Amino acid sequence: MTGHVPTDREVHETSLKVRFYELDPYDHVNHTNYFSYFETARIEYLSDMGWGLDVLKDNGWQFVVVELRARFLAAARYGQELVIRTWIEEVGRVKSTWHQLMFREGKVVAELEVTAAFTDLDGRPRRIPREFVDEMERIRSTNG
Repeated sequence: MTGHVPTDREVHETSLKVRFYELDPYDHVNHTNYFSYFETARIEYLSDMGWGLDVLKDNGWQFVVVELRARFLAAARYGQELVIRTWIEEVGRVKSTWHQLMFREGKVVAELEVTAAFTDLDGRPRRIPREFVDEMERIRSTNG
C-alpha cells in the first residue's frame, strides 16, 4: 500500500494490549476494533507533534477521515501486545495520506492507509496550516 519509505524519525510508535471485550466469537480481535487501534495511534501521533485534538479544536480545525484502505494479515488475540507504526506519507493542500502498520511480535498483523481532509469545525475543507506542513517537512528532513 505504501510508496514512501519512512525514516525512523518519521515513524511514531504506539503500543497497546488486546482486551477481552474486543474479541469476536472466534476469540480474536473483531475487525472493527483494528480501526479503533489505528485511530488511537494517529491521535497519539498528532498529540506528540503538538497538534492534539484539543489544539485543533481550539483553533477551529479538525481532520476528517474520507477514505480507509485496510488489509488484515493475521489474527490478534486476548492479551497480546500490538505495536502500531504510523507515519504521514503525503501532505497536500487539504488532504493528507497516513500509513499505518500493526505488528505482533515483529510480524505485520494489519495495515491501513488513511486519507484525511483538513476542515473547519463545520466540515468545510480548509487548507492545511503551513505550520503543520512545516513540521512534516522538518520531521522528514531530520535523519533518525
